[in-house]
Amino acid sequence: MAAMPIDDPGAKGEESATDEDGARTMSPGEIERLLAEATVEGGKLVPHGSNYTFAVQLQSGDLNFLGIYKPAGGERPLWDFPYGTLHFRERCSFLISQALGWNLVPPTVIREGPHGEGSMQLYIAHNRSANYFTLLEEGRPELFLMAVLDLIINNTDRKGGHCLKGNDGRVWGIDHGLTFHAEQKLRTVIWEFSGQELPGNHVEDLKRLETSLGGADAPLAREVNSLLDPEESAMLRRRIRAFIESPRLPHPEEYRSFPWPPV
Repeated sequence: MAAMPIDDPGAKGEESATDEDGARTMSPGEIERLLAEATVEGGKLVPHGSNYTFAVQLQSGDLNFLGIYKPAGGERPLWDFPYGTLHFRERCSFLISQALGWNLVPPTVIREGPHGEGSMQLYIAHNRSANYFTLLEEGRPELFLMAVLDLIINNTDRKGGHCLKGNDGRVWGIDHGLTFHAEQKLRTVIWEFSGQELPGNHVEDLKRLETSLGGADAPLAREVNSLLDPEESAMLRRRIRAFIESPRLPHPEEYRSFPWPPV
């Protein structure tokens, strides 16, 4: 399934940019529009997933690229997450990462696809031998922010393989369907930073996020509130406030804090 890659400018903001060779890159907003509007030309089921996940070919004009499509109807019923909501949580995770300015989650939208409504995420071409544990050996600083993001979004499923190293060297986090539960459910392999304090500049990022979520009429607050139930939205804001007041990563609890399998 050959495709033309789309370069995500990451923290360059909403304006389009050019890379060092003068080639035009796309803003996150432009990539979101492409993901939402491109025609799905074909796809293949990704094996071994708990829920139905498809790698799909997308076409917009003369541009061909890949997306990861997760239809709501392909979710496996869970006892603790309402059925048909995991794709909303994928979108919310992207929104929070973007609002923080950390750009750890690939662009993700909600749209109709061949199997109904679901999430569509930009496929990141990546080094298949890399994962959280190899990235940790490299000393990648993004992993600390990934741990904070997981705490904020209450990620119950951060496995080692959910951390990618893009072919451009960037670090990404994927698979955020099991997030934003109202109860504390953090389960992650990222515990090496326990007890470490978030630097002040990133605490300011959290304060800006809190402000963006504080007003009911703010664009971010409106969309997050439309995707999560009221209790989940309220608990998201409480987690942000609590971490701002005490910006240290927690230590794991015995038996409950690690996903299975870890990779």
